[in-house]
Amino acid sequence: MTTAPSPANSESQRSATSLREVFIGALFAVVLLVPKLLHLRRNPKSWMFFRIFLGLVGASLVIVPVGMGNSFFLSLLGLAMFIGAILLPPAKPNTNTDDKARELGALVVVNGGRFKLGQAPSFAAQLFVGPDRVSVLDSDFQSYLEIPVNEITSASAEESHGRWYLRIEWANKTATFLYRGVFAEHLARVAESTLQGVMRPALPVIPQRRAASA
Repeated sequence: MTTAPSPANSESQRSATSLREVFIGALFAVVLLVPKLLHLRRNPKSWMFFRIFLGLVGASLVIVPVGMGNSFFLSLLGLAMFIGAILLPPAKPNTNTDDKARELGALVVVNGGRFKLGQAPSFAAQLFVGPDRVSVLDSDFQSYLEIPVNEITSASAEESHGRWYLRIEWANKTATFLYRGVFAEHLARVAESTLQGVMRPALPVIPQRRAASA
């Protein structure tokens, strides 16, 4: 003999199923929104308006259900949104390579391979080549080295033990950049030709003529 499920159990199962579907739908929506939010964060004004909107909606969800005597689920959700709006980090500066090149007065930006300064770990370097200086920056546009162009005596791409290097010499100093991978030679050659294009050729030495004897 089978017993039919009670109306209370059926209602409880339907509520649990509805909550699970809402949770899955919300989670899926969050996954879809993450890339858009990251893009939105690059614009300080849009990001500020988003935080204000999130805080207002969260505050509304806290106040309205409490005043109407409804479920506290929306109140908890609103409280989480309101706190999230307060704790969200500020907008990320939208600095790109072109902006940094204009800031530094660079004419060309080339791949600098791997660069190691002193005892610090190596990093992926970018060479911002300008008419007066060569700036060595990492992927976060943090400057590590500046080389005056008028002091560069040599910029050459060299192969050693299957690896390619770019060596820059100036004022009794040397900076070495390591290139790896299939395009190592190509990248080193491009950097070499770019630097040699801005180097000022040495002025020819003109021998002085001896004064004619009277």
